[in-house]
Amino acid sequence: MGRIFIGLIVGLVFGAIATFYFFVGVPAAAQLPGRPIGNPEPGAPPAGTVQVVLRQEFFNDVLSTIFSEMNPPSFALGADDGVPTPEGCSSTITVLPEGSGVQTGVTLANNRLEAPIAFNGAYNSPFGCFRFTGWANSVLQLRFDPESQSVVGQLNVETVNLDGVNPVVNAIVTPLVQSTLNSRVNPVKIIDGTQTAINTPVASVKANLVAKVNDVRSEVREKALYLFIEYDFAGGPFVLPQTSPSL
Repeated sequence: MGRIFIGLIVGLVFGAIATFYFFVGVPAAAQLPGRPIGNPEPGAPPAGTVQVVLRQEFFNDVLSTIFSEMNPPSFALGADDGVPTPEGCSSTITVLPEGSGVQTGVTLANNRLEAPIAFNGAYNSPFGCFRFTGWANSVLQLRFDPESQSVVGQLNVETVNLDGVNPVVNAIVTPLVQSTLNSRVNPVKIIDGTQTAINTPVASVKANLVAKVNDVRSEVREKALYLFIEYDFAGGPFVLPQTSPSL
């Protein structure tokens, strides 16, 4: 069983990295699957529960690598409105490691997963080129989809703060920034069902140990995200893998 859960934890770690692929853009979805993930019930976790801890430093190390080892994440701002694009003024927004007095990163506190995002960009409007800098504060809400056995995140941009722009520009650009970030982010695949699946042979009883995720709970405390993954175990047909040793 140790092999199973080591593999599960490794899969969850790499799944958490997917949380941040919104910096390079992901397809939008009209409706997020599953149900919101709630806090753990009072008392001891149910039998068959696996606990995974992802600390704030882990998330920010991932972000640091993205900014230091990759090109600055950039994507189109809003939809194409047919306005000719002058040289040097394409409607884009670029995420920065820091700016406007904030650092792009993840803060785990008060049972919330917050992500301040520093950015700059330009908007090619019918009235000319508007250049801007600023930052947005966003919150990631987790959901569990029993059908696909997946955990997905919904990033909600709560506020957008632009630096020193006049009210007319602010009224135009702020909702564009907010809607662009939200539409490019969601849904964020954090844990894929294949990463949590358990189906391993037990040669001594000529059967497979099979488990599906029954529920997922989460809690933010001590600058860490705690995931509680509850399994239902059952026996299944004996299938001996070709390369993996049996228990």
